[in-house]
Amino acid sequence: MGTQPFLIAADLEGVFLPEIWKAVHKKTGIEKLKLTTRDIADYDELMQLRLKILDENNLTLKDIQEVITTLEPLPGAKEFSDWLKSKAPFIVLSDTFYEFARPLMAKLDFPCLFCHSLEVDDKKRIKNYRLRISDGKRRAVETFRSLNFRVIAMGDSYNDTSMLKAADFGILFRPPENVIKEFPQFPVFTEYEDIKKHIDQILAG
Repeated sequence: MGTQPFLIAADLEGVFLPEIWKAVHKKTGIEKLKLTTRDIADYDELMQLRLKILDENNLTLKDIQEVITTLEPLPGAKEFSDWLKSKAPFIVLSDTFYEFARPLMAKLDFPCLFCHSLEVDDKKRIKNYRLRISDGKRRAVETFRSLNFRVIAMGDSYNDTSMLKAADFGILFRPPENVIKEFPQFPVFTEYEDIKKHIDQILAG
């Protein structure tokens, strides 16, 4: 048997794109909408809070999509995504929603994206969210490994740590201090060029 091939998996927001909900917070001024999984580790608790706020303020999917169309990838993110694709199979694993992410994926030249979906009524009000699968990031990484890939995974927040643990090599990119302290086993990087060097070292064995 030959050497196991590598596969690279990465989070979306905070690694390649700005946080969508923080952008909605800036547009609306609703303070609690700036909270992310960096602040609340329980994803369902966070999403139920967001849905309640949207309902109370009559904000629709269209309102959020209008904010999303103004966003751009983080500086250097498109080039980093292209570089990753040149190195190994590359998949984005995100807890965002296809209804949010689609307008932005073109700006990254459409990397493969696994995420979730929204339930929207005929007035474009967001009624609920549907997880494609529970703990999808971790389970995707475990599946890739079962297919005989060695997985390099990177993310920035609490909801990425289960996939980092499941990967052969986990990387934190610009995480908050509380995540750094809680998960000291993962190397931390703040610049794409430094991650490239680290990944090159991993790939070289």
